Amino acid sequence: MHIMLVEDNRMISKGLVYTLKSKGYEVSLFESYEAALAGSGREYDLMIFDVTLPDGNGFELYENIRRINNAPVIFLTALDDEDNIVSGLELGAADYITKPFSTRELLARIKRFDKRSNGQGSVISVGNITADTEKHTASKDGIEAELTALEFRILIMLMQNKGKVVSRELILEKIWDIAGNFVNDNTLTVYIKRIRQKLDTDLIKTVKGVGYKMEEK
Repeated sequence: MHIMLVEDNRMISKGLVYTLKSKGYEVSLFESYEAALAGSGREYDLMIFDVTLPDGNGFELYENIRRINNAPVIFLTALDDEDNIVSGLELGAADYITKPFSTRELLARIKRFDKRSNGQGSVISVGNITADTEKHTASKDGIEAELTALEFRILIMLMQNKGKVVSRELILEKIWDIAGNFVNDNTLTVYIKRIRQKLDTDLIKTVKGVGYKMEEK
């Protein structure tokens, strides 16, 4: 697993690089916006961005990089106010961790994106909808849709439970550690609607009063 780490605090970055490499991860460290942008052409499985950089910010960096790399991103920052958290999640962040943080906590969150740990196949298909959990892409009839990290995770949950009803409570529980209390029952309805629209699909069914089910026709 190749991780792109963008962090200008050398005390933090030195410790993170050492720890991540000791866990078997490949790490590419960048200490500025421009350096990260220049190195964004490589293949990464996960990106960890500090929001406050000496020559820019992590949000803008992610907006530029995701055009060429769709790997999930974790924002790592001391900015713990609600507006910054919401901004990161609305951009499609997979996770958001505020400083100070424990290395153990970060490793636990990174593990969710490590295909060595989840033991699942990379490509899942339901009808004419296909998702690649390694590349974090989803498509209908080969035409890719631009899903946010949260939308993609909800879709994967439904696809992995093909033909089964997934309760709204379970979906909210599973995405809790990504978005905290910023995803509620009404917001989930909006996410489901967006997924259907972006994939132009009617394979996701609403089971009234219970949750959702994805099945082939």
